[in-house]
Amino acid sequence: MEFRQKALAKLQSPEELDVPVRFARPQGLLVLVVTLVVMAAGCAWAVTGTVSSKLNAAGVLTHTEGSYLLQSPVAGQVTAVHAEAGQRVEKDAPVVSVRTERGVRAVRAVARGRVTSLAAEVGAVVTTGADVATVERVKSADDPLVAMLYIPADKGATVPVGAKVDLTVGSVSSDRYGLLRGTVQAVGQTPQTRQQISGFLGDKDLAQQFTRQGRPLAVVVRLKRSSATESGYVWSRAGGPPTAPDSATPVSGAVHLAAQRPVEWLLP
Repeated sequence: MEFRQKALAKLQSPEELDVPVRFARPQGLLVLVVTLVVMAAGCAWAVTGTVSSKLNAAGVLTHTEGSYLLQSPVAGQVTAVHAEAGQRVEKDAPVVSVRTERGVRAVRAVARGRVTSLAAEVGAVVTTGADVATVERVKSADDPLVAMLYIPADKGATVPVGAKVDLTVGSVSSDRYGLLRGTVQAVGQTPQTRQQISGFLGDKDLAQQFTRQGRPLAVVVRLKRSSATESGYVWSRAGGPPTAPDSATPVSGAVHLAAQRPVEWLLP
């Protein structure tokens, strides 16, 4: 009842025409102007500015044709090892000899290259299909290295051929010598299986590591050459290391993707 009486009294009272109107304070106007200026600058930057991004991926240094696992076609005991790590072998050259029930058989190189590791030793017993050695397919000691990066399959479309790549090499101090420079030479069209990666790199452990998050795409990175450095490659710091990194060295690559305008993120 009390509320109704107050409402009637309000309706019957004259309008408060003598009450002064409060305008916005100068501080409020300043905040409004600053907000509008910031919004206008943001809109202009979204249309005219660019933002660059990077895609990080793990990989390994190798040669263009990769490596292969040399496997024994027979079962028996290893009686001799004819090669050692680092040695170059020709196609059909004997790498190890295995004594079988039918006599001694030689396990021969499938293709010319360089033996990077030996899995068999004299006296060891091998089974049919057992790994004997890893051989890198190289034609000469001057064959340049490349970096093989393995990226998620759904990121392949974002990596353009020719994109700049900065490589952190596992055996080289990046604080002292910097990053190894390269460019994207090719991007795989189909995801790689563990068997395909193992067959190319000649390393089952690396293949398992690169496929841990699913089947990746292979990205070939051509390393920039330089006659002015002792390593023969371009580094982010002048000079670089005193020697070239070895093949099969793990690397971490940062691929520089194409710059985009922020407004493109809002477009379908």
